[in-house]
Amino acid sequence: MGRTYISTCTRRAGAAAAAALLTGSLTAAAAPAATATVPVRAAPAAEDAPRITVAPVTTVTEGATAQVRLTLEAARALAEPVSVTYVTGSGTARPGSDYPAAGGRVSFPAGAAPGLTRTVRIPTHGDSEAETAETIPVRLTVEGAGGPATTPLVVVDAHGLGYLDTTRSVRERAADLLGRMTLTEKAGQMTQAGYNTLGAAEDITTYGLGSVTYEGEENPTPRTPAEWRRTTDAHQARARATRLQIPLLLASDAVHGHAFAKGTTVFPHNIGLGAGRDPGLAERVAALTARETRATGVSWSFAPCVCVARDERWGRTYESFGEDPELVGSMAVVVRGLQGAADGSDLDRNDRVLATAKHFIGDGGTVYGTAAPPYVIDQGITRIGRAELDDIHLRPFRKALGHGAGAVMPSFSSLELDGDGDGAVKMHAHPEMLGGVLKGDLGFRGIVVSDWEAVDQMPGDAVTNVRDAVNAGIDMSMAPLTYKETARIIAEEAAAGRIAGARIDDAVRRILEQKFRLGLFERPYADPEHVAGIGSAAHRAVAREAVAKSQVLLKNTPGVLPLDPRRRVYVAGSNAHDLGNQAGGWTVTWQGSSGRLVPGTTILEGIRAAAPGARVTHSPDASAPLDGHDVGVVVVGETPYAEGLGDVGVDGHDLELSQADGKAVDTVCSAMTCVVLIVSGRPQLVGDRLAEMDALVASWLPGTEGAGVADVLYGKRPFTGRLPLSWPRSLAQVPINVGDAVYDPQFPYGWGLTTGGGAQGAAGTPTDGTPRQAGGVAGSEDELSLLRRSVQDAVPAGRTGGMTPAVAKPFAEAEQRLAGGDRAGALRLLRAARKAADR
Repeated sequence: MGRTYISTCTRRAGAAAAAALLTGSLTAAAAPAATATVPVRAAPAAEDAPRITVAPVTTVTEGATAQVRLTLEAARALAEPVSVTYVTGSGTARPGSDYPAAGGRVSFPAGAAPGLTRTVRIPTHGDSEAETAETIPVRLTVEGAGGPATTPLVVVDAHGLGYLDTTRSVRERAADLLGRMTLTEKAGQMTQAGYNTLGAAEDITTYGLGSVTYEGEENPTPRTPAEWRRTTDAHQARARATRLQIPLLLASDAVHGHAFAKGTTVFPHNIGLGAGRDPGLAERVAALTARETRATGVSWSFAPCVCVARDERWGRTYESFGEDPELVGSMAVVVRGLQGAADGSDLDRNDRVLATAKHFIGDGGTVYGTAAPPYVIDQGITRIGRAELDDIHLRPFRKALGHGAGAVMPSFSSLELDGDGDGAVKMHAHPEMLGGVLKGDLGFRGIVVSDWEAVDQMPGDAVTNVRDAVNAGIDMSMAPLTYKETARIIAEEAAAGRIAGARIDDAVRRILEQKFRLGLFERPYADPEHVAGIGSAAHRAVAREAVAKSQVLLKNTPGVLPLDPRRRVYVAGSNAHDLGNQAGGWTVTWQGSSGRLVPGTTILEGIRAAAPGARVTHSPDASAPLDGHDVGVVVVGETPYAEGLGDVGVDGHDLELSQADGKAVDTVCSAMTCVVLIVSGRPQLVGDRLAEMDALVASWLPGTEGAGVADVLYGKRPFTGRLPLSWPRSLAQVPINVGDAVYDPQFPYGWGLTTGGGAQGAAGTPTDGTPRQAGGVAGSEDELSLLRRSVQDAVPAGRTGGMTPAVAKPFAEAEQRLAGGDRAGALRLLRAARKAADR
């Protein structure tokens, strides 16, 4: 998902109103999820005055009696009695035939304790007719306390209709439901509101909204999983009050764990998973993310980003798995981790969520300087030929769709195809790409969902933009700020024939089919089964493994790493003891922030745990005395950002170490043996400082489990990570990518030294560069690993000129060949690299 810079300010203003609206539902006692009885805050005369809360919606099966529970909220026992008079009002249900008109009075006596409940019973009549849902308002008059802010509804559930028949196929159910919908209801399904910008919870019912997205908090005070469940259940209850009771698709940016929720496991960002080169582990990470996300009632994740990052100046670089489409495509198994089986048959499980392949297409290839200010490259223009577009940017989407991705999100960016003469076309308005390539050539049957208010970025007025986006192939518009207007425009333009009825039906059918696959019609509310596992030790152990595998050892003077746990360690640098910096953007808030926002282990804490008997001194600015230490560990890098606000040239962001971090490196490395760790979402320029570093590690953005970094520093696990991006010598080289005609990085794509045993850590490669064969099979895994190791051992990376283009280019291209399965080609290129290194 994305944001625009302008909408951020508006979004923050809306957040306070939304928080006030739902405060009662987050603080009062919740009833069982089956009736979604999430209380609504009353409007008391004074802050500590007693009030009566009630669920905004209570559902009941026709013929049964609805149980409307009233709850006393108070700071202390009641000094005076409170009475509540109730009477059924006029809704869509018919008094007499559907229910007997009812009324009465309940009391809370003086001395009643907070939390006391009273139940109002509303009986209903049953018959044999198939019917849509019907409503019975229950009007309350409260004396002696504050009353509910809205009139609660009893909803008699829809029944006997074809789309409710679970023995029918998904397509049959969706077709039946589609045939019963009005144009207004269809337009509502095609519209997604935002939690922080939802004007009123009742809007879900009023506009028949199809989805709500949950953004990061702004304060930042993350909601607990229990608060998330109460919020999502309250929203689903509002959808139950609609005529057809179509459940909401509740979505969030769970891009490296369900990181907007308090206490969840925050995994490494995609760039780190790409460095780990372990698709199976990435799939496990995604599966745990899905489990923690679905447990809070959210069934749709805006992940994975299968973009191919081609310019390190891009503020979204860390959302990519790397610069090579083969690597990114191999990591598209994340879709399977989120969803399960490619046919969607696992989606109704309570540990699966709908995946979103994003951002279609070319967002990683935008040209620096083509974005609208204040951004510089994010949301800019991708200028490219068709063959290159297909080879680089489309290939990972083929893999993601092959794994069954249920949704695709277009990019904010524009596409300018060589030779077409059409100029730059916004992806959200690109019928050839959305309707032709994605839905036609690739046969995609899922939901095409717009990015955050992205339709507003199209060049026309509001009506034209909405119409053109739907006609281009957008099925659901993410319109947090304009959801009312968007739904109205869709309906009006379709009624006028400017959006074809078939296009509307196609969009709604896609949305409904995914809702049926997710099992939301039968189980719309959060299932608490996996709540206890959120942020559990077992989940964090997987995150810790992912962190260890993501660490890329760029340089290692013999005898430095792994560290001896008895050595006296001096720890410095801005990122040694900061969980927020470790986690990066999309953590609690959209942009993320420094500090201990989430539970976890910093790198410093990991070091102390790994060497409990060692003397460890921590001095962020390296101002503490340096004497008496054996080795320095300097942890430097970036502070959090997201999207275009992280573009190089925006908000002070660049690829250089900060002045303070540079000073810490210089101070420590001039005084003792030093290991430098760079915690960042993209390469940082170290330049001539490399010579003074005894070891250098790219730590990426590891998330909450800093102990995983300590695991490789102290040899509990070996270093095995490989660069997912070429590491430039200077800003003048950027953009730099494997396959460039001129390729002279400081460290090439795929570079990564190893420690410990195993094939990659084995010694004894003959000096002529001809590796020993494993089992006599040329091009075997051991042979390739040994030859790769021999190339890296032969390059004195710490010496000026140690890495040359003659070594870097074939080494990086060999990594590409390996990812594509061409072992013979990789072997040939590695031999060329070894010969160049020996010259």
